[in-house]
Amino acid sequence: MAFSAIEDLEEYMASERTVELFVPGRICLMGEHSDWAGSYRRFNSSLLPGMCLVSGTNQGLYARACRHPSKLIVTSIDQGGNVCGPTEFSMDPQALLAAAATGDHFSYVAGVAYQILVRCHVSGLVLHNYKTDLPARKGLSSSAAACVLAARAFNRVYDLKLTVRGEMDLGYHGEITTPSQCGRMDQCCAFGPRPVLMTFDGDRLDCEELSLKSTLHLVIVELDGTKDTTDTTVILQRLTKCYPVPDDDAQRGVHRCVHELLGAINQRIVRAAMAALDCGDMAALGALMDEAQEHFDRLATPLCPSQLTAPNLHRVLRHEPLRKHIFGAKGVGSQGDGCAQLLCRSATDAEAAMRIVETELGMRTMPLQIGASRPVGQAVVPAASFSAASFPASRTTPPALFPLLDADGILKPAILLLVEQAVDARLAKVVIVVSPEHKGHFEALFTPPRHTSSSHLLMARLPPRLQRYAEKIREVGAKVELAPTLLLLGDHLYTTAHPEGTSCVRQLLAAYTGTSVMALQRTAEAQPAPAQFLPASSPPPRSLLGTFPAGSRAPAFLETVNALAPSLEPVLPSEVRGLSRGRSSGGA
Repeated sequence: MAFSAIEDLEEYMASERTVELFVPGRICLMGEHSDWAGSYRRFNSSLLPGMCLVSGTNQGLYARACRHPSKLIVTSIDQGGNVCGPTEFSMDPQALLAAAATGDHFSYVAGVAYQILVRCHVSGLVLHNYKTDLPARKGLSSSAAACVLAARAFNRVYDLKLTVRGEMDLGYHGEITTPSQCGRMDQCCAFGPRPVLMTFDGDRLDCEELSLKSTLHLVIVELDGTKDTTDTTVILQRLTKCYPVPDDDAQRGVHRCVHELLGAINQRIVRAAMAALDCGDMAALGALMDEAQEHFDRLATPLCPSQLTAPNLHRVLRHEPLRKHIFGAKGVGSQGDGCAQLLCRSATDAEAAMRIVETELGMRTMPLQIGASRPVGQAVVPAASFSAASFPASRTTPPALFPLLDADGILKPAILLLVEQAVDARLAKVVIVVSPEHKGHFEALFTPPRHTSSSHLLMARLPPRLQRYAEKIREVGAKVELAPTLLLLGDHLYTTAHPEGTSCVRQLLAAYTGTSVMALQRTAEAQPAPAQFLPASSPPPRSLLGTFPAGSRAPAFLETVNALAPSLEPVLPSEVRGLSRGRSSGGA
């Protein structure tokens, strides 16, 4: 089937099982060029490993993907709303290699598809990049994001069971199948919008996810350099001549300076930057940015003065009116007059810095926040299960509709208590997952004027109830927005013993800081305990398996947790420690 327009593609995808995807861009905070420099330890063990601090951005690529029997079909919509595609490629290794070699718009996706095809048993893929808020050619690795997006699409659609590192590896090999000269750091966008320490030791890559104590308020400045001052290829050619060992007698001293810059000096600055991030010292981080730029100018510029003298970059860095609004600044990516990054003191200072750069220097800017999480705006309530424990009553009435006497003295369906908590927490949307045979009962309950609220209720149909409950939870994932979501189990009730009456929903939302968090209750047989906010993990800790009271439906609950856990992001226990408030009681 040929697709001549995006509308045709969307019609095809509507009949297929699709997955929702998001991959951010990336920005290198410290350690540019150390990724490829560290790889030369394969040939010269006296070199030090490369180290860099990289973070995903809060902008990126949004896409949907599904299977196709024989072709790779790709579309994209860029930040300006320009549509590219649908473009079709045969899922043949030679055809994909030829497409990747062109360096065209979809060459990165073709390169990844080739790498997938020669490693895994797959047929075809439809990849619809329906939204992009990540600008291209701003040093944010939009090409790497496209490669990771393609790898993740194949992984999710075909259940290849790749880890994040596996997706990164396929994204990297897919990109170097094209004419691109990317390094290994670019694919860290697979980790999402969080900082990562990457260490490059020959062929070995180690990644350590870091936590942020404070939000980084950055401004990216487009320096408007000409091709003569921003040629990344020339910069890389000159710098790589220093490796693995200096081979030019006339330049031997300069080459050794580059080894020192990307080795000992870089390691010291990156470690100091990690310490600054760990204690939330943005002033120290900004000073390290200034220091890193000074070392780069002194030690690397003599090797490639035509590109690295960078007059526009240094015009921004030395512009005195900016200094009161920023902690520090440096070049982005390969350096030169491509882009600069300014670490601002606050969101207000970032706005002021943007105005100064645009009005006084005549350059375009873009704000970027790292560590700022999107708020939770929707809840999903799975209510399609058949409760064996409530049989035979559940044969005619779903447990979520059982009548219960609320604390306000009103007899209500159980589901209404959950919806009211979500509405009280100011969630904009509540999605209730129901079985087809009971859909009418729920629609009758939530049809005005019986129930009015600001929430928007959606009904999502599910496969027959004989399928696993966990699979039903996954099914609804494609029917809600790709955004932070609260999951409320439809066969449980949540009550609070908080001294101020704060609901369990509000407590959980207060605990959310951008990384997935789960509220569980450790319950002894006869003595209930306060609810604990715990990190999401897969599988759940074994200690939880024996703590559910007799008669509860722990297996169904844990099955749901196991189904969701692979898509949840782990958090450190220290991030959620001390959030034990309120009580949760199973019921309905």
